[in-house]
This record gives sequence, C-alpha cells and structure tokens, in this order.
Amino acid sequence: MQTNSVSIVVPALNEGENIPLLVPRVAEAMNGRDWEMLIVDDNSRDNTLEVCAELARKFPLKLLVRERPTHGLSGAVLHGFAHATGEVFVVMDADLQHPPEKLPELIDAVAQGHADFAIGSRYAGGSMEGEWGAFRRFNSSIATALARPFAGGVKDPMSGFFAIGRSTFERAERLSPLGYKIALELMCKCRVKQVTEVPIHFGLRQLGQSKLSMKQQFHYLQHLSRLYDFEFPRLAPIAKFLVVLAAGFVMAALVFAAALSANVSLSISACAAYLAHIGVTAVFYYRYIKAQKDFLVTRRPWRDFLLISASEMCVVIVVASWLIWRRNNPSAAEVLLITFLSGTVVRYILRKELLQDVRGLRRELRLEQIQ
Repeated sequence: MQTNSVSIVVPALNEGENIPLLVPRVAEAMNGRDWEMLIVDDNSRDNTLEVCAELARKFPLKLLVRERPTHGLSGAVLHGFAHATGEVFVVMDADLQHPPEKLPELIDAVAQGHADFAIGSRYAGGSMEGEWGAFRRFNSSIATALARPFAGGVKDPMSGFFAIGRSTFERAERLSPLGYKIALELMCKCRVKQVTEVPIHFGLRQLGQSKLSMKQQFHYLQHLSRLYDFEFPRLAPIAKFLVVLAAGFVMAALVFAAALSANVSLSISACAAYLAHIGVTAVFYYRYIKAQKDFLVTRRPWRDFLLISASEMCVVIVVASWLIWRRNNPSAAEVLLITFLSGTVVRYILRKELLQDVRGLRRELRLEQIQ
C-alpha cells in the first residue's frame, strides 16, 4: 500500500460556505501526495454545485450528488467509498471542525501498516474548542459508553474523522449504515483489530448550521441496535426481549390497577392489562422493524405480529376465565401474574419456533452467524 494514493471523502449538505475554506487547507496538508477529494452532496439547496465546479479547476476534486439520499451521512460516506480510487480512504466533515493538518498522521498510520483503522481523537491527547454544557457532556458520555462493546479501548469512537485501508473496508460484512456514526459501523463490520488514535483539536463550526438533531440521536440508538444484533447474535435479542417484557409489565400493572379501582371484573381487568402490554410491544416492534428491515424473517411482519398477539390474547382470556372459575376468589396479583406469564410463553414460542426468529434475522444469516 502506498502512502500517496488517498481518497478523501467529505459528506456535505448545504456546506457551500465551508468547502472553499476546507479544500485549500487539505491541499496544503496533502502536498507531495497523490490524492483526490470526493464531495458527496446530499442534494444541497445552496451554492455547493457552483463552488465545487470552480474548485475542481484547481484541485483534484470531484462532486458526487445523491439526488435521493438514504441512510444519512453514513450512506453518503459509503457512496463516496464506492467511487473512490485510492488505497486509503479518509473521512472528514466539511465544516472545518476536523483539522486537515492531521491528515498525514491518519493516512500514514494505516498506509504504513501500524493500524487497520486510524481515528482523530478529541480524548486521547486531543482537545476541543469551546465549552460543552453539562447536558451535552452527559449525552456524549452515555453515547460513548453504549458504543464500548464495539469500540474496545478506543476513547473517541464517535469521531467522524478517520482513515481506513481499502483492503480493510473490503472485508466488511453486511453493512447497514444509519445516521452519522459510520466509524462505529466500520470498526464493527470490518472486524477491525488494531486502532490508532491520533490527537486532534476539534474546532467549532465555521459557517452554516449543525446537522445534529434529536432525530439523529434516535438514529444513533437505532444504529446501535443493529450493531448489537450483529456483534452479539445470541445475547442481544434475549436482552431486548427482557427490556420489552419489563416495560410491558409495568404498563400492564398500571392498567390492571386502574381497571380494578374502577370496579371492573378481574377477568376483564387482566385482559385489558395484557392488551396494554401488546400496545407497548407494538411501539418497540415498530422501531425494530425499521432497524432490521433488510434482515427480517418475513416480509409481512405486522401480519405476523397481529396473528401472534391474537393468539396471546386468546390464551390470556382462557387462563383468566379458568382461574376465576376453578379457584375460589383468586388474588388480583395471582390473576395478573399468571395471565401475563401465559401470554408471554405463547409469544416466545410462536416467535421463536413458528413464525419469527427471536433474533429477527433471516434464517440463512442466523446460521451464518453461529457457525
């Protein structure tokens, strides 16, 4: 691998003000190397096209426009990789928060074989400009902690400034990017073993508006869900099942208590409680379908969900009626727990053995993971 064969991929959306400031700094940092810059534009509405056309006359810059962008920034990065010609891929933002002067260190770490992956780090000897508020620091620490199972000892796995060799990227398995944390996706799916962190000074956005939003935060959690399923194909679905079960039970208990306080009969209260549990499950299931839509066992997941839920409710109705008929004045707690447990057992059996795999993946992918 040669150190002078580099493709720098820059995802962009309405960054026409920043790109003319970024490109000359990159060119200065890359002086003496053979490089190209791929601006992957997600159908900007500013002057990005005109700016890139002008810069392309002087610099090795190519503009790639995604007229119907999908998968956010991560999708833009992979689109750039698909068109890259270099042996080393570098990803950086267009807003000048990532210092172009650090490009040689990132590139050499990968090109000279010191690491599979080199990442610009704010926390491994690096720094940040400006002060983050308490909420943002807390948010960042939680996000980093959730990524720890994939990132190992990397101190700044959330960074969007990194380098990866073409050969490392080409061994990626089932890429399913979402949102803006593509580095995590690649470290996990490319089975990266050695990561080098290069200290950087993370600057403030120069011009334009930040793309970080609450929607992106939800996308990050959805992305983590995919990575947990990939990295822990046995443990992750069990943990998720238990989380949904706990949330559903809390809601069921609240509805059950409210129904009893309104003088509703035990059997109807138990049925209403379990119906509330199904409602909670449907919310989680909706998010799950969006996260794993490419790997689902069935192409009609809601049909199966309704069929399973109907089966659960039938069992709950029968069990509640039997308890009240066969036992003399059963306690409310007894009715709630036994009906809830009966419905849960039916749910697990139907989803795992008959209609849906509990891991949520197509059977051939599941077998591939456990072999």
